[in-house]
Amino acid sequence: MDVNNNNISDNTELRARGNWNEIKGAAKQKWGQLTDDDMTYDEGKQDEWFGQIQEKTGHAIDEIKDWFSKTFSGTDNDPNRPSNRTNY
Repeated sequence: MDVNNNNISDNTELRARGNWNEIKGAAKQKWGQLTDDDMTYDEGKQDEWFGQIQEKTGHAIDEIKDWFSKTFSGTDNDPNRPSNRTNY
């Protein structure tokens, strides 16, 4: 389920909140130009946050969401990952 319509499953988001420091470190390793400020997430502002990461990294938002979804869920088969959805 994706209650807040951000293309990341709610279970994945809940797991991520528990591992946020670990995820932030992994994201900063993947995209070296990200800072702690870039990784500050305000509840309800997912689109803005993904947009800021897109601007900073130059990667497409779906690619960024895919990476976060894969990292949070630990699987390439998450049906909520943008690259795994069939109905765009």
